Amino acid sequence: MRQKSVYLACFILHFLLIITVSFRETLWLVARGLTIFPSSSKSYSAKAEKATFAARGHNLAASSALRQALATYLHLAGIERGYGYFAPNVPESYKLVLELHYPDGRVEYQLPRVNRAAAGLRVAGLLDEIGRTRYDPLREYMVRMLAYSTWRENPDVTMIRAVFGSISLPSISEFEHGKRESYEFLYAYDFSRIDKATELETP
Repeated sequence: MRQKSVYLACFILHFLLIITVSFRETLWLVARGLTIFPSSSKSYSAKAEKATFAARGHNLAASSALRQALATYLHLAGIERGYGYFAPNVPESYKLVLELHYPDGRVEYQLPRVNRAAAGLRVAGLLDEIGRTRYDPLREYMVRMLAYSTWRENPDVTMIRAVFGSISLPSISEFEHGKRESYEFLYAYDFSRIDKATELETP
């Protein structure tokens, strides 16, 4: 009987974690007014979204054993990522511009390049994840990986400045009156050739 109670408790915990992770994406969208739900639902969704972070231990210190145990279990169980009710990446809300500096003083601007439409969707999802990341070292690391992939295609570059920002789209009525999307600067990271060499040499 006791063994059955333990199994039942484990099942309930596992099921609650699935529900918590799955609803996070939808709650994030509703809380920011990106759905057709009324504006009155924003505050409730924002509170519920914070609750999902707390349930997964995100309010605990990064060194917390409980937080690390929850994160490990979520990844091992394959439930660390939820699926939102709404179509993903419509529209793309973040943009990364790479400023390439050459030895002769020339400067070029590029966006992260992809060779397939599916890869483009993954990059758009990654940019969304970067924009939502609250831990700056992790955010910088993800941006660095995108910058270094561009560096492989441009080996002569001495420094890359990665400028990350959000895209704000107008409402339907604003669009009809001629207003177009606007860009808001959020973060900028500089990566030099020395930083790149150090990163590549790190075991």
